[in-house]
Amino acid sequence: MQIRYRSKKLEAQCTIAAVGIKAFGLDTATKLQQRMQEIEAAESVDFLIHYRIGRCHRLKGNRRNQVAMDLGDSFRLVFEGVEGECRVVKIIEIVDYH
Repeated sequence: MQIRYRSKKLEAQCTIAAVGIKAFGLDTATKLQQRMQEIEAAESVDFLIHYRIGRCHRLKGNRRNQVAMDLGDSFRLVFEGVEGECRVVKIIEIVDYH
């Protein structure tokens, strides 16, 4: 899938290892790199959810149209499908929403 980002800062955290490590620590940054590769290789968001890749799951409530993947500890990679484009996702944030 093609990946878009909410901001340039978020894009740097997801794509540049040193920036990710500085922001989240080594373990979370390593898991983040793995999740980005899994998203890129997947056929669709539904594929990620169906096969529970990275414990991928749909969110509820005010995050109803969003999907999350685990990054270890309590961090989650939150993204959504881009409407009208089936193979494009937009990374929204990396957050501890618990």
